[in-house]
Amino acid sequence: MHFLTLFFFDIYPYIAGAIFLIGSWLRYDYGQYTWRAGSSQMLDKKGMRLASNLFHIGILGIFAGHFLGMLTPHWMYESFLPIAVKQKMAMFAGGACGVMMLVGGVLLLKRRLTNPRIRATSSVGDILILTLLVVQVCLGLLTIPFSAQHMDGSEMLKLVAWAQAVVTFHGGAAQHLEGVCIDIQDPYRAWHDPVPDIPVLPPGAYLERAGGISDSPLPVGT
Repeated sequence: MHFLTLFFFDIYPYIAGAIFLIGSWLRYDYGQYTWRAGSSQMLDKKGMRLASNLFHIGILGIFAGHFLGMLTPHWMYESFLPIAVKQKMAMFAGGACGVMMLVGGVLLLKRRLTNPRIRATSSVGDILILTLLVVQVCLGLLTIPFSAQHMDGSEMLKLVAWAQAVVTFHGGAAQHLEGVCIDIQDPYRAWHDPVPDIPVLPPGAYLERAGGISDSPLPVGT
């Protein structure tokens, strides 16, 4: 097995998870006043409702879909939901949520970068995490054409087996991805990238803000 495949799909998920959990604990213990949610809506409300709703509805749908779709054992639904039908549901529902998240994320990012008042109160972390999420959802949407080439659901079962092996701490999880198209693997590898950033983005960035106001979609650490 290729070392990079072994690293990204067997080792990296646990590194990202450990950084997230330990970093969140340390952040809460030593910098809990920087762990907060704010809003820049009072600075400029134009387009905020549409962008925020699209982004958050989309990302919540994606989280729910991946959680239920990837972690629900196949035997629980195989009697009434064929894997091919499940894949079509994932492609259409996931695609719709992905488009909503992408449109909302681009609008929020554009607002942060082009509105002088919002830009002045944004930290590097705010822009970084939002950019990472936009890139991530783009990668996810790009897998849909490749998934359409395997409508029998065989590739999905491999991804499900990998995800369940990771969360149940079974070694050799990457073996389940042998033969899976690299374009389908990439979003699952990149999914871990924003995770370790959440608790450890510089809390000192709040000191540079005018009032510490933020509309970050992931307020922890941004």
